[in-house]
Amino acid sequence: LTGVLDDCLCDIESIDDFNTFKIFPKIQKLQERDYFRYYKVNLKRPCPFWADDGHCSIKDCHVEPCPESKIPVGIKAGSSNKYSKVANHSKELEDCEQANKLGAVNSTLSNQSKEAFIDWARYDDSQDHFCELDDERSPDAQYVDLLLNPERYTGYKGPSAWRVWNSIYEENCFKPRSVYRPLNPLAPSRGGDDGESFYTWLEGLCLEKRVFYKLISGLHASINLHLCANYLLEETWGKPRWGPNVKEFTHRFDPVETKGEGPRRLKNLYFLYLIELRALSKVAPYFERAVVDLYTGNGHEDAESKALLLDIFRDTKSFHMHFDEKSMFAGDKKGAKSLKEEFRLHFKNISRIMDCVGCDKCRLWGKLQTQGLGTALKILFSEKEIQSLPENSPSKGFQLTRQEIVALVNAFGRLSTSIKELQNFKVLLQQTR
Repeated sequence: LTGVLDDCLCDIESIDDFNTFKIFPKIQKLQERDYFRYYKVNLKRPCPFWADDGHCSIKDCHVEPCPESKIPVGIKAGSSNKYSKVANHSKELEDCEQANKLGAVNSTLSNQSKEAFIDWARYDDSQDHFCELDDERSPDAQYVDLLLNPERYTGYKGPSAWRVWNSIYEENCFKPRSVYRPLNPLAPSRGGDDGESFYTWLEGLCLEKRVFYKLISGLHASINLHLCANYLLEETWGKPRWGPNVKEFTHRFDPVETKGEGPRRLKNLYFLYLIELRALSKVAPYFERAVVDLYTGNGHEDAESKALLLDIFRDTKSFHMHFDEKSMFAGDKKGAKSLKEEFRLHFKNISRIMDCVGCDKCRLWGKLQTQGLGTALKILFSEKEIQSLPENSPSKGFQLTRQEIVALVNAFGRLSTSIKELQNFKVLLQQTR
């Protein structure tokens, strides 16, 4: 891939260099910090759109829940103390039993942190959500250590996976009935449609609806890239070997095998990267305030985490070819407000579809990445509120919960990894030719 992306003035080579040398190494370090590695998620919410067809029984999808008695008091405190930093002095965190099945979502919590993780949930007054948020107080919500549960190929596919993506594309991407070609890029084309009429139609859409499709397509491409890059290559004597699968990558992205679709999908990945990069640069003032702490109870680590996050913000601001979100919803006020609300509700619906994913590990990462993108959109549409934040007190206007912060950073980390993996596949493809 080379050249300038559609709908923005940025070229792919600039993003590759910026990501490889500035963003990727730092975001990797940040994701390893305690504040960002624990994500609370409810993997038992029922699918709201169709009868549950049963969770997949593949061992790589399996979840081994952490017993309630093993979870530290500080974690269980939840959102009861909105901005409190008072530590509940609990005994050293105990290890949960390790999940004994390959690829199980490992819900154990590290015992390295000797202070309780207190009051991670931040109250949020804002109703401007782009995502359906999990109720953290639900007895089904549990903390998951993202480092112990890497996103990778689980073998989850077939009708259940197909229905999820089909619902996302067909019912939520502003498609008129006059377009017969399925929006789902995995769908076989109908009749003699080579796809060009579809893209002619797409270019005819207003910018906002075109952007919406590109965000979803970019997210789909990124998830596919993770699965190709972290593929179960072989399993001998019960020991799995994971790594990049060039054949799978070619199947999903090669211009010939995908009838020209592959490069378009990858361009949409870069477009999504730019959108989330822009959101990070816009939200910096929120975190630059002294009142905002990345609080885990370990003062030294918390200070280092915040310093690293602010360092990443400085890098995002230094990038000189940002997407200009001011070009969106810029028409007459009534029409723009209506379109923004439609945009928000469509995306919220997609976040609800994630509860229909049959594989728990896929559901975990699907929910995290859609919540991360939803948080990015919330930021981009809250610029005035962010600029008017009080310096020394919690704001009533714009708020981010800890869940949103963790999702935002990890979702962008996934995109950064995707673009890095794309460089690796480029080298591997050259070696196989």
